[in-house]
Amino acid sequence: MAQLFHRSTNSISNISIGAVVIGAGLLLAFAYSMDRGSYITDVKVIKEQPVPFSHKHHVTDDGIDCRYCHTSVETSSFAGLPATEICMSCHSQIWSNAEMLEPVRASYRSGESLEWTRVHDLPDFVYFNHSIHVAKGIGCSTCHGRVDLMPLMYKENTLYMNWCVNCHRNPEKYVRPRDQVFNMAYEAPSNQEELGRKLVEEYKIQSLTDCYTCHR
Repeated sequence: MAQLFHRSTNSISNISIGAVVIGAGLLLAFAYSMDRGSYITDVKVIKEQPVPFSHKHHVTDDGIDCRYCHTSVETSSFAGLPATEICMSCHSQIWSNAEMLEPVRASYRSGESLEWTRVHDLPDFVYFNHSIHVAKGIGCSTCHGRVDLMPLMYKENTLYMNWCVNCHRNPEKYVRPRDQVFNMAYEAPSNQEELGRKLVEEYKIQSLTDCYTCHR
């Protein structure tokens, strides 16, 4: 019987199969990198705000504590955004005529709140409580990064579920003494594992990884 296919068919078939497998792998790698990249996660992306507020200036230069502006972070699920009156408690006396602060003064005159663009915006199906994390010794910088060094605010971490669950599974790696929660420059000591296990027991921290912990 005459040969139906040319001898090169086998080579072409092998090359085609290899190309499909490699192409599929590259496509998956591209999709994964896109899913973890700033285009999707907004990590390191600075968003436009009504006022170019600098945490670096207010926290590092002026020494203002997180809780002065984020008043409910220790008692509520929501950290809270500062009321215009809080801003004006200083800016009615300093930089009172600065052009960039006109939206703040306009808000104070009209009583209408400034519309800030959320930087850390979890999906509606995710429940997160700031106060419980603060009470359990999780520092601001653990999730938000070195905010005190940011001239303009951006997201440091993805806040994806696997990122959160990693901390929930291994809280001893991240917990710190409660009096260091608002210390943005805090660095984990060399004996973090030992200290962490002690604090986990002292603060009665549980490794909560059930779905209903965050999805209620």
